[in-house]
Amino acid sequence: MTLIWILGSTVVVSLISLIGVFSIAINEKLLNKILFLLVGFAAGALIGGAFLHLIPEAMEEVGIQTVFAYLMLGFILFFALERYFYWRHCHDGICDVHAFSYLNILGDGLHNFMDGIIIAVSFTASIKLGIVTTLAVIFHEIPQELGDFGILVYGGFGRTKALMFNFFCALTAILGALLGYLLANRIETVSPILMAITAGGFIYIAASDLIPELHKVSEIKRSNLALLFFILGVAFMLLAKTIHLH
Repeated sequence: MTLIWILGSTVVVSLISLIGVFSIAINEKLLNKILFLLVGFAAGALIGGAFLHLIPEAMEEVGIQTVFAYLMLGFILFFALERYFYWRHCHDGICDVHAFSYLNILGDGLHNFMDGIIIAVSFTASIKLGIVTTLAVIFHEIPQELGDFGILVYGGFGRTKALMFNFFCALTAILGALLGYLLANRIETVSPILMAITAGGFIYIAASDLIPELHKVSEIKRSNLALLFFILGVAFMLLAKTIHLH
């Protein structure tokens, strides 16, 4: 019965990734305007997710020095991966798909995998705790997945392709849930490390790729709107943290 609850909850969480389907009905000119704001929102959500969720949760399990060591490892790892993707997909400085799109898929996949583990471990403790945890995950996944879709389209993916990749990426939550269920007693030593590495990746993507894109806009109105959506992204993650605590 517990496994059914776990799988059902992670399937619901995975379906959140299809939130970008609304964009199919929007014309391309309007979508391009919205995408820029979504990039700002995604940058805020990534920073908020790293500093308000992943790093504090990792610190509850292991020491500060260990968390920051793996945080730096994650940052360096994503930097190295971006150089690889850039070398492979960009020629003479021209990229059909920006390298940060692939980094976001990797980082989001790790994050969803961790969400699956957290949901599974919560349900093994009690059904009530599992339901509360699932609701908290859903709440912070809505802005995150909306931002992830925006990143992929902004980075060069078509809308349908972005939806597909975002959904397949979300399915890693089910893999994490199965692993968490099977290894509930052993997974605790590994999950803080994965959280710290993922946080490092999120910080790298937001600070090195997304925020510089926002700086490219010289128009004051659009620039201020991007800043506002960045703050909204952080605020949503703070609200998700507050609800989870209560």
